[in-house]
Amino acid sequence: MTPGAYDAVILAGGAARRLGGVDKPALRVGGRALLDRVLDACRGAGRTVVVGPRRPTVRPVRWAREQPPGGGPVAAVDAGIRQTTAPVVLVLSADLPFLTPETVEALLTGIEDAEGAVLIDSDGREQPLVAAYRAEPLRREIALLATEHGGLGGLPLRLLVSELALARLQHPTASFDCDTWEDITTARARIREHGNVLDEWIAAVKAELGIDLDVDTAALLDLARDAAHGVARPAAPLTTFLVGYAAAQKGGGPEALAAATEKAAALAVRWAEER
Repeated sequence: MTPGAYDAVILAGGAARRLGGVDKPALRVGGRALLDRVLDACRGAGRTVVVGPRRPTVRPVRWAREQPPGGGPVAAVDAGIRQTTAPVVLVLSADLPFLTPETVEALLTGIEDAEGAVLIDSDGREQPLVAAYRAEPLRREIALLATEHGGLGGLPLRLLVSELALARLQHPTASFDCDTWEDITTARARIREHGNVLDEWIAAVKAELGIDLDVDTAALLDLARDAAHGVARPAAPLTTFLVGYAAAQKGGGPEALAAATEKAAALAVRWAEER
């Protein structure tokens, strides 16, 4: 979907009673706040509206509050969508540690002729706060509910989406949310698993440094290995640092990084051959 073709509404209020009332969106998984992880996944949105108390975020957002405060998810969606203008709105909770840009893209393309696309969890249940909706049908249902019930406070989310024609996508990992301390512990452990830890760490470092760059992890690891074995162990981190610096001096970007990596790797091979 082209940039700006969708907006994002992220629900970051709620009392988090099962977490003892802590500020759940600020809890960290993999060194990053849950809210920041969600914001990173939908960074292609034209507008991003966070419904909840203001707090520091990894990128600028618009803020909104549901009426009344604490009025529940339907009121929160209403507050957020009032500030959007795109024809498609991504609606997300702020506690999705494994949501990725790829999953967001799948939701956006999965709408097709439907009025929305929603993720299905591992138990086959719809997750309406991990979904993309066409804005006009969503506004229509909000208006009908407000008229029927005299307001939106306290209404369950199923009333909002039950009349919409939805496409359903299976993705149990991306739909994993953190409602309890056990969920937080599970998420923190999962990102440290062997198959995930490097990708998670690279993503965290890029977010922390404000870098939006595709990293060829395999090439950099090969370079570090060759420098360590062919020169000396401390050469590995120093070489990769210098490669990054050289790429930045050439304007940055994947091409500059790849060129610097290739040159340094060839040097490491020549150095090792002299032994």
